[in-house]
Amino acid sequence: MRRFLLFLSVLISAFQLNAQELDCTITINSDKISGSNKQVFETLENALNEFVSQKRWTNLNYKQQERISCNFTLTILEREGNSFKGNIQVQSSRPVYGALYLTPVFNFKDSNFSFQYTEYEPLQFNENSFESNLVSIVSFYAYTIIGMDTDTFSLNGGTPYYTQAQNIVVQAQQSGYKGWNQNDGTNTRFTLVDNLLSPTYASYRTAMYKYHLNGLDYFSKDKKKAKASIADAISEIKSIFDNRPNAFLLRVFMDSKSDEIVDVFSDGPYFDKSDLKEILLKMSPINTSKWNNM
Repeated sequence: MRRFLLFLSVLISAFQLNAQELDCTITINSDKISGSNKQVFETLENALNEFVSQKRWTNLNYKQQERISCNFTLTILEREGNSFKGNIQVQSSRPVYGALYLTPVFNFKDSNFSFQYTEYEPLQFNENSFESNLVSIVSFYAYTIIGMDTDTFSLNGGTPYYTQAQNIVVQAQQSGYKGWNQNDGTNTRFTLVDNLLSPTYASYRTAMYKYHLNGLDYFSKDKKKAKASIADAISEIKSIFDNRPNAFLLRVFMDSKSDEIVDVFSDGPYFDKSDLKEILLKMSPINTSKWNNM
């Protein structure tokens, strides 16, 4: 009987390991907060890592090597009792087929970051109601990361997860916290998921699919064709720029991909990048020095 229970325990653990989608590391930077008692930040960091890594975000079973690599960095700039303010940097990446390389998929800094937290309080997510701004923000980005990752493997495959993220936005809009409403600015969670689900920006998701599956994942077979697919994906992004030059998703793309684009087109084999360079200079003049080094 003991052996059977032990076997059952191992089996359940193995299933849970396979079920988890995110290989996530969450760190808290509290250097700006004075005082020597930082225990609350250590407790919170441990609780957040446990919350994200143990929660099952989808009904899909991920193998260990399929889990999505991501990082959340919470920088605390202000504290008053149990109230905290700062920013959260969210990054995710995925492996490239046939290579020992992780390509960045999402790199975003959210400055609308404030929350209440009492040490040792449980972190629980309820998809039908708003209970904690901290949990809602972390859960929003968990679903966004899964959606973006899925979009790189399957055309528009991330829609169910963006819809989950949008539901979190709706639940949080009456909370009084910034970042959830249309009038909170453009660099917000509201804008991010609204744009990802909008037909107006459908080219962005098509481009992410072409860039990764037809581009980077094809490098091990034919580097020149892979480069052509990546250039085609960037041209797809350009169609957004032509209609909305200040589109939020253009910044999201460049923050994640600008360094990688330079690396891809600075290496062999030869690829005529004159048209691509012109497109990049128009879309992202802030990165002119990078494009000139391609």
